Amino acid sequence: MNPLIQLQAPRPRLPEWARKSPTHFESLNRLKSGLRALNLHTVCESARCPNIHECFHRGAATFMILGNRCTRGCGFCSVPKGNPRLHDMRLDPAEPANIARMAAAMNLRYVVITSVNRDDLADGGSLHFAETVSEVRRALPNARIEVLTPDFDGNMPAVARVLDAEPHVFNHNMETVPRLYRRVRPQANYRQSLDVLRFARQHRPGVMTKSGFMAGLGETAAEVEQLLNDLREQDVDVATIGQYLQPTRRNLPVAEYVTPEQFDRYRDFGLALGFKMVFSGPLVRSSYMADLVNEQAGG
Repeated sequence: MNPLIQLQAPRPRLPEWARKSPTHFESLNRLKSGLRALNLHTVCESARCPNIHECFHRGAATFMILGNRCTRGCGFCSVPKGNPRLHDMRLDPAEPANIARMAAAMNLRYVVITSVNRDDLADGGSLHFAETVSEVRRALPNARIEVLTPDFDGNMPAVARVLDAEPHVFNHNMETVPRLYRRVRPQANYRQSLDVLRFARQHRPGVMTKSGFMAGLGETAAEVEQLLNDLREQDVDVATIGQYLQPTRRNLPVAEYVTPEQFDRYRDFGLALGFKMVFSGPLVRSSYMADLVNEQAGG
């Protein structure tokens, strides 16, 4: 055998419970056209979410701000990567107002705003984030707003700036267990992300806090339970747990397809710890059905 050829373990086959057939193409294309007209992006598209057809059909989308290029290279994510020295990554000053305009046109009752990581910006883009929240609040005063933020490289004044714009829900994802951080999320720090969530609770006690992570990257059940314990120690209200699905062949392979029964066990374990809501299942994503999750959590 050629010594240069390395045998690889066969990749697990995608089970039926992790499949979702595309539908509602008319709704998808109509919403995409409206987004492109305002030069807006969604994480639904950039991260290749399996629920995009369903969510766009029900008039839901997670707006992604600070452009469409991320300064980090997480192994699980298909959002385009960017280097400010090589790419034009200037912020669009019209983006906050255009997000509000699009949210109003969609008549949203619940608006989710996330972003790429922008480690090249002194404030991590937090001012732009806060301006977007404020614009949406003005355009839709009766809507609830959830922010899904990066860690701002541990800059707590930046986290405070977003919180002071008064979103109703503050979400920051842990993504995986600490043992896998170097491979899955190499430019992040597990403890730092927990600190962001703890700071959010302390700075704005009335804001619901939320975090999500993926299963199927090689973690053990005991590690998932410890992660849920760590989140509760920061007094996080809501946890979301979903199956990792390899978005492109350049991303990390799936180590395991976790069964629906195991997702149910994670849910029950989390609820027993005191979470207000644990949304756990193969196709769950951090912002999937965010309005209903918030409602069931008492938000």
